[in-house]
Amino acid sequence: MIVMKFGGSSVESRAAISRVVEIVKSRLEERPLVVVSAMGKSTNRLLELAHFAARGERAKVAENLVQLKSFTLREGGAAGGAVLELFSELEELLRGLLILGELTPRTLDAVASFGERISSLVVVESLQNAGVKSMQMDARTLIVTDDKFLKAVPLMDETTERCASNLVPLLENQVVVVGGFIGATRSGVTTTLGRGGSDCSAAIFGAACAAKEIQIWTDVDGMLTCDPRVLKGGYCIKKISFDEAAEMAYFGAKVLHPETVLPAIQGNIPVRVLNSRNPQSDGTMITSEPVPSSNLFKSIASKRDVSTIHIHSTRMLMAHGFLKRIFEIFDRYETPVDLIATSEISVSLTVDNPSKIAAIVEQLQSFADVSVEERQAIIALVGAGSGPLPGVLARIFGAIKSINIRMVSQGASHTNLSLVLGDADVPEATKLLHQEFFSQVDPEVFTNYDS
Repeated sequence: MIVMKFGGSSVESRAAISRVVEIVKSRLEERPLVVVSAMGKSTNRLLELAHFAARGERAKVAENLVQLKSFTLREGGAAGGAVLELFSELEELLRGLLILGELTPRTLDAVASFGERISSLVVVESLQNAGVKSMQMDARTLIVTDDKFLKAVPLMDETTERCASNLVPLLENQVVVVGGFIGATRSGVTTTLGRGGSDCSAAIFGAACAAKEIQIWTDVDGMLTCDPRVLKGGYCIKKISFDEAAEMAYFGAKVLHPETVLPAIQGNIPVRVLNSRNPQSDGTMITSEPVPSSNLFKSIASKRDVSTIHIHSTRMLMAHGFLKRIFEIFDRYETPVDLIATSEISVSLTVDNPSKIAAIVEQLQSFADVSVEERQAIIALVGAGSGPLPGVLARIFGAIKSINIRMVSQGASHTNLSLVLGDADVPEATKLLHQEFFSQVDPEVFTNYDS
């Protein structure tokens, strides 16, 4: 069997859902399990509804609920009574929020879950109307998680057991459609896997069901050598390793959620990124094995709007525990660090979440001089060629000699060489680096992309 995950843009309209139906019909022999995200921006709308209700804004709740229902019924096409029942359940939950005036992470998860619960019903009804034998299953009865609401962690042993007993047998003679992003605790309380969690759901189901392949259907032809929003004219990557794909995803590639690859790696299941608007494209295949290439890198990814924190203390010269004191503060404020460069008396690091920087700086200033540079960016050159090969840094700095580089960092895996620079310099740096390293491409690994 295969897992086919369709993102929000692939189920955002009646036309998009019709494309999904045709794609699924073309793969019936592979016994697909279909995983769907919420339609379009429905999750954002649901979260807005929850906040309006908690603030007692009845008029906005009523207005926005009508808009969401109208959008779903208009674009859902085949949406019927079961969908209306879910909207009635949602309305009842929002009434409770209006009365209580309190919004907890648990309640947010309950409200957010309606996006995928509704879209999975819409898609299965569309499949049935097209003559495809299919049924919907509530993902909350299959994916078991802990109770860390808003970003729950799946309990794979119990999830695998449920999928083997309750899901796999059903796939023998019909298509099963489930919502991504959602699960439930052992006691049945609704949880979500965090934003982007539908990709993770697909990998969880793939691992739990021992799938032959996990397909992530989106609105681009696959993973690219550069972000088309930053630079047009990149190439589509035919093959890439899990390690390289994870680095690309972490450093800005929006096609794939970083956590998607984790259950797939554990199950050694290939992941293919495909385009629901161009199903003839072969997309990008992601596998556990390294993918040799005559090109040094696979892609140039970028993470924008980061902050660089510089920490300097002569008092800590030769003192052990300097880094420990620094990272204890970041841990206390639950702020992850992307890149780090160190010397005896100074540390520079980058973060992409500015919300707690002021508090972190205040704590750091108790033992060090601290300065912050905002509006920075990270450019990551991802690929097996980022290892310690002679002349690579010379080529990089030669290509972007006119651009001021603040930091350089190489990951221990040797699949990522990262540069910190001003955010405004990202387009020009990406263009120059792409010209340097992708003027010619390996035809076994790359193909042209019509951006």
